[in-house]
Amino acid sequence: MLDSLITSKTRIKLLLKFFLNASTKAYLRGLAEEFGESTNSIRLELNHLEEAGLLKSESEGNKKVYQANSAHPLFHDIRNLVLKHSGITQIIDQVVEKTGDIEKVWVKGDFARGKDSDTVELVVMGNHINAAYFNSLLKKVEDLIKRNIRYVIISSDSEAQINHTGAQNLLIWEK
Repeated sequence: MLDSLITSKTRIKLLLKFFLNASTKAYLRGLAEEFGESTNSIRLELNHLEEAGLLKSESEGNKKVYQANSAHPLFHDIRNLVLKHSGITQIIDQVVEKTGDIEKVWVKGDFARGKDSDTVELVVMGNHINAAYFNSLLKKVEDLIKRNIRYVIISSDSEAQINHTGAQNLLIWEK
């Protein structure tokens, strides 16, 4: 979807990086290594996004670190587009909302770090979730979004473990 609106693959990668998880910070060389692209192509796109006010930057030592500008008037609209592109919105609409016993959902793995991936990793918290029904809904969404969905279901008692695993988790839905 985004690739039909935005022709620059680098710009799409940057939008995913910074708008999937708005707390993500990154610098030029780190992005070049992560994306496997030249620093010049990334610098050009970072400059465009910063000039448009979509990204903000600050100096940390000798590095210029970029982050999404959550105060920009289009921040929420762009974030919603990015979430739709990733399939996360469809997961919430088609699965979580239809499974009544879910309390919270986190995204973990690549998407939580702002990286596009063929697999969406979820942590689903709730009690008495009908696993067979939940799984059947996820299979339908996988076909729709053309991504694999891996998940783990935890009980409400286990929420404290989410933030102690050391991995970055992004809360995307809460009842």
